[in-house]
Amino acid sequence: MTTDTIFPPHGRLMTKLTALGPYLRKQQSKEGEFFFDCLASCISANKSPEEREFWGWWLVLTATDIGFEYRYDFGRYDAKGNWIKGTLPAKHTEAVLKTLDDFYVKLTKFVKEDCQLDLQASAELEEAVLGSA
Repeated sequence: MTTDTIFPPHGRLMTKLTALGPYLRKQQSKEGEFFFDCLASCISANKSPEEREFWGWWLVLTATDIGFEYRYDFGRYDAKGNWIKGTLPAKHTEAVLKTLDDFYVKLTKFVKEDCQLDLQASAELEEAVLGSA
């Protein structure tokens, strides 16, 4: 006997995912796919706020038949508002990883406990699987 996976409605998911922290980008999310990012470490604090750049991460959460899968990457958020994939400088790595790890704990709790759904790394993931340490 099989059971169908029941997802919360899209609007409710958006509300709950937004509550996890300041990470969900509603404009870059759509039905079944959610875009998160975090500007974790400022590169250019001496510049005016609209010219600042940051090191951080972005994560895409995609619905599957049994829950969600994620993929993420690291890079620089430029002054134009674009993510540029790249290796984190050593002095920024700890701050960026901490924000990603903290977010993943909240995301896992929400997906697995609150929604009773599965959460897996995407086959497209190029970085380390989260939560495996």
